[in-house]
Amino acid sequence: MSALHRSPSSSSPDSEKEKFDDVQLEHVGNATPSGAVVKEVVNPDLAVATMTGGLNARSKEAVLLYCAALVSFLCSCGNGYDGSLMTGINGMQPYRDQFNKGNAATSTGIIFSIYTVGQMAGSLFADKISDRWGRRAGMFAGCCIILCGTAIISTAHSQGQFIGGRFVLGMGIAVAIVAAPTYCIEISPPQWRGRMTALYNTGWNGGAIPAAGIVFATSNLTTNWSWRIPLIIQAVPASCVIALVWFCPESPRWLYANGRYAEAEAFLVKYHGANNPNDPLVKLQMEEFKENISQTGSDKRIFDYSSLYKTHNARWRSLMVFLMGLFGQMSGNGLGYYNLDIYKSLGFDKHMQFSMNLISTCMSAIAAWVAVSLSDRMPRRKVLVIGTFCCSVLLGINAGLSAKWASYGTGPKNLDVGKLAAAFFFLFNIVYAFTYTPLQSLYPAECLETTARAKGISMKILVISCTSFINLFCIPIGLANIQWRFMLVYVFWDLIETVIWYFFCVETLGRTLEELDEVFSAPYPVKASTAKRKVAIPLTDEA
Repeated sequence: MSALHRSPSSSSPDSEKEKFDDVQLEHVGNATPSGAVVKEVVNPDLAVATMTGGLNARSKEAVLLYCAALVSFLCSCGNGYDGSLMTGINGMQPYRDQFNKGNAATSTGIIFSIYTVGQMAGSLFADKISDRWGRRAGMFAGCCIILCGTAIISTAHSQGQFIGGRFVLGMGIAVAIVAAPTYCIEISPPQWRGRMTALYNTGWNGGAIPAAGIVFATSNLTTNWSWRIPLIIQAVPASCVIALVWFCPESPRWLYANGRYAEAEAFLVKYHGANNPNDPLVKLQMEEFKENISQTGSDKRIFDYSSLYKTHNARWRSLMVFLMGLFGQMSGNGLGYYNLDIYKSLGFDKHMQFSMNLISTCMSAIAAWVAVSLSDRMPRRKVLVIGTFCCSVLLGINAGLSAKWASYGTGPKNLDVGKLAAAFFFLFNIVYAFTYTPLQSLYPAECLETTARAKGISMKILVISCTSFINLFCIPIGLANIQWRFMLVYVFWDLIETVIWYFFCVETLGRTLEELDEVFSAPYPVKASTAKRKVAIPLTDEA
């Protein structure tokens, strides 16, 4: 492999480094080497390795890697299916007659939020399964629990049974979605990590769209089968994972952390290096494994969570995970569970409510998939700052238009106002999907080091569950009591989130997972994460 060449100084030949704002240039000569391309990068070694080695995206090994990632994708599909499913069946009269007797707002809040209580419970032991028996075992165990929960709710005849089934279902989802993103990011080649792991979380849309379509198709049934059929189909993604997961290779980082070095290297050679043991990307990663993956880390001690807080490095990593878990659920996306109620309040009939719910889900999915395609080039920090600010603006406009619509009362109405309010709510969902859907799983998994990754993801699920519980219990009550004014809570909160992201978000783009250890160890990781170097990378090998 050719040697790495730093870009030359334009002024002082003897100086080794010059700094211009946040870009650091390193120099070793007076001219750019011939036959080289100059790039501005954050990790010169990775840039060289990916340009001189790596896996062909159309090779057999790459296809097998995609299939393994697809299995983890199905775990996310199960989570998305539930969100869209409950939005739809909550608007069905047979379901309401069966389970929403008495105070409808409180009953709906309990049924929706008990799912997150189950997630809280599942997050307490999910990491232990993934750390002790492997990432595949975590996905398998979680999906087995999901099947049990599905069986309980799809056969429910009482509210108590339905609530119990929702609890079990949430617990299973938590176990599965702790293991799945951890597995996906750990098997991904560094140059594809953004797209593969970001695509994982768009599995939410992969489940939400079919659920919205199925609910739309069964919404005209007048019996309990209108809601039982969608609930039964919820078992499909989990069943596929159970059938396929043991045919997938285990995470090389989990293998290395558990002393199975030869198996870890064999994975890298096959799936990252195109069966070439001398591939520079394989060598780079193995060196970083040796330097950064501990054989005696906290993943070997079930109740040891010190790796999440004991050092400056660990505290910054945990802060990023906490912020994504909190902001990812508190930016207004919880309103999506009550899309039908929001559209109803704007004057749309039942048929239009279900149609708009399906269309909104599809448009959000498209936005998320566009973001996925850009994930290996798009800075995380910039997206989160700008995207969160736009969410605040769009919800603010929606609130203003909704207030105008509400002011009409029972008198004549300007239908364009209701349509515009719905349009801006659509736009909010699209911007949220572009900003948060790909990063909710990708960013925390990137920020955590290998031996703390499962515990850290469990912490994220616990944070998500707590905030979701508040959202799901309070939103129907808030919408029922203060209507459009409830939107203002998220308008102002999103502005606070924007400021926090600006000052605290650490950039992870362009670095290997192991190299991020140096970034988080810096006095102010945000500044360290944005520093770049210009390097000249040879286009051809030198003798």
